[in-house]
Amino acid sequence: MLYEHLGARPRIHETAVIAPTAVVSGDVEIGADCQVLHGAVITAEGGPITLGENVIVMENAIVRASSANPVHVGDHVLIGPGASISGAVIGNEVFLATGTRVFNGAHIGDRAEVRINAVVHLRTTLPEDAIVPIGWVAVGDPLLVLPPDRHEEIAAAQRELDFPGYVFGVDRDTPDVMVQLTERYGRSLARHADDRPA
Repeated sequence: MLYEHLGARPRIHETAVIAPTAVVSGDVEIGADCQVLHGAVITAEGGPITLGENVIVMENAIVRASSANPVHVGDHVLIGPGASISGAVIGNEVFLATGTRVFNGAHIGDRAEVRINAVVHLRTTLPEDAIVPIGWVAVGDPLLVLPPDRHEEIAAAQRELDFPGYVFGVDRDTPDVMVQLTERYGRSLARHADDRPA
């Protein structure tokens, strides 16, 4: 289904195919020969989303932009089943495998591969032709690509990236961080109350 959100309607190229159970909401532009499969959600939460040409968004994948972090996906990109992209820039010819997670402010270079259940964390730049192995985490600046069993190193790099502050504008050290975060984010998401079919 197509939805108008915050006064913006999706713009879909005539050669793109959107499955009837997919949701495309707001300021979204989908290029030529794209395929958006069943259960996929592409939602512009105050910032635009652009998909280039020949992008495949597979079943149950999520692509979400925010006012602070729009999404741009280049040409010939495959976004695997259950993958999630939030406020990131994806280059051309990128492979995001099943279950991958790409967070706000991330940049993925051309021809990179993020393999099954791997993560490209907040504000992380993955260079051209890079590979994040199955289940591994790309995090930080300078870039670290680490297996999940190196949790302490990942956590240290994540702290420097400041997820609550960068994404939600909430000080991570405040005692009621989750109260502030959920109330602020909830108010933002409530803007969907006025959405209507496009």
